[in-house]
Amino acid sequence: MHLLTRDDSGWLQVTPDFIRAYLTRPEIHPVEESCAAEVALHEALLESPAMPVSQAQLAKIADGDVADNYRVFVSFRDHLLAAGTIEGAYLRLVRRPVGRVPLMFIDQLAHLIMRNILKDVEDPMRLRAAELFFREQKVSTDDGRLLLADEEIVDMHARGLNNTGLGQLLAQTGTPQKQVTLDVLSENNADIYWQRSDRFDTVIDLRFEQPALDAFARVIEAWLDHMLRLEVRVEPRPKLDDDDWRWHIGLDQQSNLILNELFEGKTPPAGAMERIIALFRMRILDDRLVIDRVKGRPVYLALAMSEDGRCRMKPQNLLANLPLAAGS
Repeated sequence: MHLLTRDDSGWLQVTPDFIRAYLTRPEIHPVEESCAAEVALHEALLESPAMPVSQAQLAKIADGDVADNYRVFVSFRDHLLAAGTIEGAYLRLVRRPVGRVPLMFIDQLAHLIMRNILKDVEDPMRLRAAELFFREQKVSTDDGRLLLADEEIVDMHARGLNNTGLGQLLAQTGTPQKQVTLDVLSENNADIYWQRSDRFDTVIDLRFEQPALDAFARVIEAWLDHMLRLEVRVEPRPKLDDDDWRWHIGLDQQSNLILNELFEGKTPPAGAMERIIALFRMRILDDRLVIDRVKGRPVYLALAMSEDGRCRMKPQNLLANLPLAAGS
C-alpha cells in the first residue's frame, strides 16, 4: 500500500516502485544459477520497470520456467500500466480478461482496493468481514454458530500440529487430535483485531442477525460505491422468499450454481441448500441505471461454501453481473 499514491478520485495509482515489488518475488528474482541474460533483464527492469520487453529477450533466458514467469509478469505489468490505477486494472480484468493472471495477483489487487476503501473505517468487524473479498475461508459450526476462519491460517496450524512429535504419536495411535482454536470476534473483544489484522487469525460468526453479517453487507455497499460509483443498500435475509424474483448474483462459484438452479425452477443437489451461508437483498437506489425488468425490484445475493467447507468469494461477480442498463 505504501508503494502507491491516490489520484484525485481516490483510486490507487500504479507507481514504478509498485512494479518493482513484483521483481522481488522468488519466481522472478535471480538466483546463483541464473544465466547472464536473466540477470541483465532483471537489473534493467529494476532500473526502468516500465521498459519494453521483447519476446527475443525472454527467449534468451536459459531456464524455460523462469522465462515463462517473466512472460506472466510482463503481461500483468503492461495491464497495470495501461490501466494506470489498481481499481482500473481490476475492472479491466473483470470486463476483458488478459493472458494468464495468477489468482494470487487478483487477490492482492482486491486486498489493496479494500484497504483503500476502508482506510478510515474504525469498526474491526467490518475490516475482518472485508477479508472475505481476498482470502479464502474455512467454514465450521460450533454451538450453533457459523464460524469463518482464514483457510490458510487453519491449514498452517493443522500442519504445525501434524509435524510435531505429539501429532505423529497421536496419528500412530489413532487418537483424535485437538482441533485448531482461534478467537471469535464479538462486540466485547473486537479490539483484539487491531494487533492481529496482518496475522489473519481471528474468526467471525456469520449467522443471521450477528454483527459480522451486517458488517459484510456494509462492505459490499462500499465496494460498489468505490468501484462503480453505484449506491446500493444491502440487507441480510434469513431466506430467499420472493414470488417475483427477477435477478440474483452468486458471490462465489457454489452459490452461483445453486441460485441459477433455483431460479430455473430446478431442485439443487442434495445438501446444496445447506451450503448457503449468507443471503442478502440488495436494492440499487437509482432506478434509472437498471434494466427495465429489474426496475423497482431487489437483487438477491448469496454466499456459499463447497462440500469440504471452504468459501472463496469472487468479488468480481458483484461488478460483472449487475442488472445495469447499457451506458450506466
